[in-house]
Amino acid sequence: MAKILIIEDAEALLTMLSNKLKTEGYEVLGAQDGEEGLAAIKKEKPDLILLDIIMPKLSGMELLEIMHGEEKLKNIPVIIISNSGQPVEIERAKTLGIKDYLIKAEFDPEEVVEKVKNVLEGSSSAKDSTASVAKNNASQGSKEVTPTGPLRSEASRQVLVVEDDQFLCELIVKKLNEEGLQTIQAIDGEEGLRMTREKKPAIVLLDLILPGIDGFEVLRQIKADPSMANVPVVILSNLGQRDDIDRGLKLGAEDYLIKAHFTPGEIVQKVKEILSERSPEGREG
Repeated sequence: MAKILIIEDAEALLTMLSNKLKTEGYEVLGAQDGEEGLAAIKKEKPDLILLDIIMPKLSGMELLEIMHGEEKLKNIPVIIISNSGQPVEIERAKTLGIKDYLIKAEFDPEEVVEKVKNVLEGSSSAKDSTASVAKNNASQGSKEVTPTGPLRSEASRQVLVVEDDQFLCELIVKKLNEEGLQTIQAIDGEEGLRMTREKKPAIVLLDLILPGIDGFEVLRQIKADPSMANVPVVILSNLGQRDDIDRGLKLGAEDYLIKAHFTPGEIVQKVKEILSERSPEGREG
């Protein structure tokens, strides 16, 4: 069983990737800052490292430089996971021996699994990373998504994401936009309620642990207000206890998704299914 070390300070991403890789049969370890990561590398000698660049105490680049200078560490394969896609950063990481490079806002956990498998099987390299990232960056501003199927009207495509974890929110929003869905965002319960009342979104993705009033109370108030009661709400939470799931469904949630069990792509697919079922065209089909 291959041993993978994830060095990442964003807890949501660390948990998501860890759970995904564990389901693929890997042994997974985690560290949330560079110093902790370096200690884990020296102690555990992982078969592969997933490494963030911007971290507390010791950055990913500094950690790479240390590894590159130590005979026992320099040959451990590393895949960078970063918010930056600057070619100069990628080139620097390549000189320090990385095997591949992923930009956080652009990947799906399934892609990470694929790259991990490729690297462990010896068939992946970072030689094309700069070109592919440059191509992606060049197309970002001009990419136009045309909705297909029963989700054509603007009103039927607006998704409110109520989530205080910035990274996870951005990842889900990007996936929704790629599918031609419009998104609005709220970072606490009060704002989520206000935007549901004012915008009447086609669907709400709702976290439970939020600043201010929690997601359960947001859901209760939405379903108690006739002007909002018909808006479908999908709970998206780390709370996975049976009591929490039952409570959410009894309060009127359309579905209950545990964050660690679903990739952003799967969450978006669930949203599309619900919107298609509720649209006139979807019901006719």
